[in-house]
Amino acid sequence: MTPAAPRPQTALSAAEARRLVLRAQGFLGTGTSAPARRAGVRGVLRHLGAVQLDTISVLARSHELVPYARLGAVGRTTVEHAYWKDAHAFEYWSHAACVLPVEEWPHFAFRRRAYRAHPHWGHDLPAGAYEQVIKQLRAEGPLTATELGGAKRTSAWWDWSGTKVAAERALMYGEVVCVERRGWKRVYDLAERAIPAGLLHDDLDDRECLRRLVGLAGRSLGVGTRADIADYHRLRREEFDAVIADSGLVPVAVEGWDKPAWADPAALETVPRGRHRTTLLSPFDSLIWERARTERIFGFTHRLEAYVPKVKRIHGYFAMPILAGGQLVGRVDPAREGRVLVARQISLAGPKAVPAAAQALAEAAGWVDCTDVRLERVDAPELRAPLAAALAALL
Repeated sequence: MTPAAPRPQTALSAAEARRLVLRAQGFLGTGTSAPARRAGVRGVLRHLGAVQLDTISVLARSHELVPYARLGAVGRTTVEHAYWKDAHAFEYWSHAACVLPVEEWPHFAFRRRAYRAHPHWGHDLPAGAYEQVIKQLRAEGPLTATELGGAKRTSAWWDWSGTKVAAERALMYGEVVCVERRGWKRVYDLAERAIPAGLLHDDLDDRECLRRLVGLAGRSLGVGTRADIADYHRLRREEFDAVIADSGLVPVAVEGWDKPAWADPAALETVPRGRHRTTLLSPFDSLIWERARTERIFGFTHRLEAYVPKVKRIHGYFAMPILAGGQLVGRVDPAREGRVLVARQISLAGPKAVPAAAQALAEAAGWVDCTDVRLERVDAPELRAPLAAALAALL
């Protein structure tokens, strides 16, 4: 039998690749072209495969900002219930600390095994602490580290108590699960109670786990290079190489990209169409996780400056990129004072970005129950008046 001819490699223009990315990430399309939006917050989570958590809260925490950016003014309580009610998600280490769809529990078995086999900890575990945490959770049900006996030995954030160390190790090993965040504290429970019985196993070998996560990352990204796809769930490059041929992704060539790329063949079968979202993006949004990728796709350099000394910041503490028309057209560093959303610093690509910036600010203000927006520093002073006028027309 004559072997089938290899599938010709698809060539994508830079604009086509960008639209594939936007659709895959839930920012392009309506109706049938945006199934993740129709399924609400849980649909967004399953479509993305991971939503990053972070301690910073300006307008809201990042895991709330991610569905907001795609769905609009979805209630914050709705977001929390979608993640945690009825065991729809769990928290684990993916790109970073992330909320993950519960059905992906078996595919992180490779990481749980790795932690058990080669633990790297900066905290000592007192004798008996691990066993005590498991015993107490079994007897009392879901508890925070404080309820288990104390999260810290002193007020220093890094000075964990033995109880906290034990709970975190049990989480890494998969014996314990974070079932919700309460006042930003992890609430721990036994995995045997929190994970549906059909998913509670580590039966899949490392290769099957990696094959699934590489395929999932490729579909969630739309199109990506080896570095892009591996970075999505923080896989090693050699792990990507071992399974890419069996992942279901196909090689593509993208105009202007100097590295090979891969995409989901199903995504290549239809042209991305529909309405673009206009919104503010969390710096931890998976659309812009990786700086080099963001620059390659959008020609936009972005860096979180929250951990940069104030005098060295260029765009502000928590500068949020503005997405409009499928482009990143500026950024705003927001804050809240009562029911006023304060735009502490705004930079825009030019006058054409003014309506989008006004729309994004007005929608965000309404979402967090602010009735006004105050402009402070506008990097291009000539844009202050037209931006203020555009905002006044929307508020």
